[in-house]
Amino acid sequence: MKRTLTTGPSASANELRERAHRLIPAGAHTYSKGDDQFSSNTPAFIESGSGCVVVDSDGREFLDWGMGLRSVILGHAYERVIEAVAAELPKGSNFTRASPIELRLAERIVELIPSAEMVKLAKNGSDVTTAAVRLARAATGRDLVACADQPFFSVDDWFIATTPVNAGIPQATRDLTLTFPYNSLDGLRSLFAAHAGRIAAVILEPMALDWPAPGFLEGVRALCTRNGAVLIFDEIITGFRFGLRGAQHRFGVMPDLATFGKAIANGFSVSALVGRRDLMEQGGLRHDKERVFLLSTTHGGETHQIAAALATLRELEDNDVATRVWNVGAKLVAGFEDLVRELGMEHHARAVGAPCSPAFLFFDTSGTAPGARAPVRRAVPGSPALVEAAPPTTVMPTTRLSRVPPATPAATAGRVIAASSGTAAAGRGRAGARWWRPGARRR
Repeated sequence: MKRTLTTGPSASANELRERAHRLIPAGAHTYSKGDDQFSSNTPAFIESGSGCVVVDSDGREFLDWGMGLRSVILGHAYERVIEAVAAELPKGSNFTRASPIELRLAERIVELIPSAEMVKLAKNGSDVTTAAVRLARAATGRDLVACADQPFFSVDDWFIATTPVNAGIPQATRDLTLTFPYNSLDGLRSLFAAHAGRIAAVILEPMALDWPAPGFLEGVRALCTRNGAVLIFDEIITGFRFGLRGAQHRFGVMPDLATFGKAIANGFSVSALVGRRDLMEQGGLRHDKERVFLLSTTHGGETHQIAAALATLRELEDNDVATRVWNVGAKLVAGFEDLVRELGMEHHARAVGAPCSPAFLFFDTSGTAPGARAPVRRAVPGSPALVEAAPPTTVMPTTRLSRVPPATPAATAGRVIAASSGTAAAGRGRAGARWWRPGARRR
């Protein structure tokens, strides 16, 4: 099988990179898109995308598995989503009072998500996870938050305080967030014992890189109920990718609050906080409790972005995209594992995570993934290994891994640590249209 590795960006692209670093801290407005997240031969800038194919500033085409940090689940510039946005824009995009389209999206989310009795919209994941934490603190009158040791929850102080990049966050704020190992009920139980009556909320992704151990999520639910803490599921990534009704439906565990984003609008900026009415209503007007300033963003009700979300949810349901994502992801992982065996790299490369959101881990001779904070460990016998780091997404030239089957308008968004390349495929255009095979040229 022929494999061709891409060369690095051109001199003009590198000059563009230097200009960006002079004006933009880290050279990108999103840290996950920064130079420290990718190998030197990945494109410096992406100019455009259609379906699964992106074009860099040098005019080179790549298959994209990152898909807008996993926000583009149907494919770049997906026709029916773009049509919905184009139909809404001539009516105006932002008004002084709420628009009926905001209610339509709220109603749709309540129909789909088991834990959703009320909905509050925002623009990104950090907005809604931080709002969930604030709401939990208000509802319980407590100040501590326990979060699983998973890669990312928010740009806000309550979470960044737990990371190595916590400069500028007061110690008093750092002391309010506790962490426990994912899949360790004993770890969470110990926090409740050590801080009895003080933990307002437990927040975790239902699944990140490792699968939940049998009974783990159910045990977290029971511990929160027993100790009077609010259970928050961060479904920014798992929502609509694990299934139309979220990972909470797939795993059969109901949180008190849950957050959604990423795939909800196929790359447009929409996020949502959902949850129990008695909790959510404290951010409203029709109650006699102390009010919570829950969420209020000037652009949270932008009508064209909400139209994108409605169109995306319709496509996800009509075409059973989640099932296709799981199937395509399984083929990707199988192709990756075939190559690993063929090259004799079993001890240096591994695919982990759910097929709908796989990660590719690469190890040195000590068993450590470069850039990780700790060696890979197995949390549960037989479960995928977990690297305690946030693996970035990546893209790959169309000439490599040509035997991996073409994918869907779903972009399984494989994540890579210290890798030279990833793999990709997503759909183009309407459902049922031609899917772009690795190596194919666009017309």
